[in-house]
Amino acid sequence: MSIVEELEQLKVTALREIAEAADPAELDTVRVRYLGKKGQLTAVLRGLGSLTADERPAVGKVSNEVRAVLEEALSGRASELGEAVLRAKVAADAVDVSLPGRAHSPGHAHLISQITEQVVNVFIGLGYRVAEGPEVELDYYNFTALNHPPEHPARAATDTFYVRDLSVEGGSDAVESDVLLRTHTSPVQVRVLERQQPPVYIICPGQVYRRDIADPSHLPQFTQVEGLAVDEGITLGDLKGTLDHFVREIFGPDRRTRFRPHFFPFTEPSAEVDVSCGICGGSGCRFCKNTGWLEILGCGMVDPKVFGYVGIDPERYTGFAFGLGVERIAALKYNIPDVRMLLEGDMRFVRQF
Repeated sequence: MSIVEELEQLKVTALREIAEAADPAELDTVRVRYLGKKGQLTAVLRGLGSLTADERPAVGKVSNEVRAVLEEALSGRASELGEAVLRAKVAADAVDVSLPGRAHSPGHAHLISQITEQVVNVFIGLGYRVAEGPEVELDYYNFTALNHPPEHPARAATDTFYVRDLSVEGGSDAVESDVLLRTHTSPVQVRVLERQQPPVYIICPGQVYRRDIADPSHLPQFTQVEGLAVDEGITLGDLKGTLDHFVREIFGPDRRTRFRPHFFPFTEPSAEVDVSCGICGGSGCRFCKNTGWLEILGCGMVDPKVFGYVGIDPERYTGFAFGLGVERIAALKYNIPDVRMLLEGDMRFVRQF
């Protein structure tokens, strides 16, 4: 077989394979096989050395014609396959406008926000008003005006987040200032009493910060709601009746309360309040450590020394105060074993409430 016949045979075979290529990758394989540097067309042309000088021009012309035909066929088939790929992509991405749209679940308030609102609404219903204050607070309002002595453990840097003064030269000799992240919302009560004479009935929700290690029952940042009532003739019985009403509104009419003596610097007498366990009904179980009771808040009658800081006559006025953690109320109301679950952002958990 002459070289010209080989070229013609190669052209026929290559054109058939080009036409049969199913995708761009297969087409490129055919191109390399016939027109690559080590392709079959190059291999055939290596036989030109055995031809006479008169034969070479004719063979060279045929080889150029074969290359041109194959390149044109490759280009045309590449366009066809490109259009086919595009049509397939368009078909795959097509939207059937007759189908119903995808429903999006509406958002809702987080459980912490829900409980905060419920607690606040209970006391608004009793005539209290909402008061707010700064989260970055002065030592005076956070401790001194609330009857915390200088040596009180809560003042230590191991318990409280202090804001450090970095304005000194070089910033390397940072010193503790009297500015801190509030450890409770009680400073709001002091600020209100400075501006307003009794009667005062306020509820103070907000974020507070403590140097606590996060565990199933503690968080370094949590939501607290504190209440204050100051008026003539307020007694410990008023405090107990108010908190009994609060517990029934939040936990249900069957829950009972128990007051235990305690100590807080700004109230005297002071107490911690327990609520009967909702799982065992007070008979004792693992959740309540077989006591039948769960601690929910601290409270007490306002210490007369606190009135002295804000210019209120303790002989004429008395009052009570209480404070509760919203995360703990949520955990007790819904039997959540670990308060950290409230902040992890697991939507499987969040969607339950």
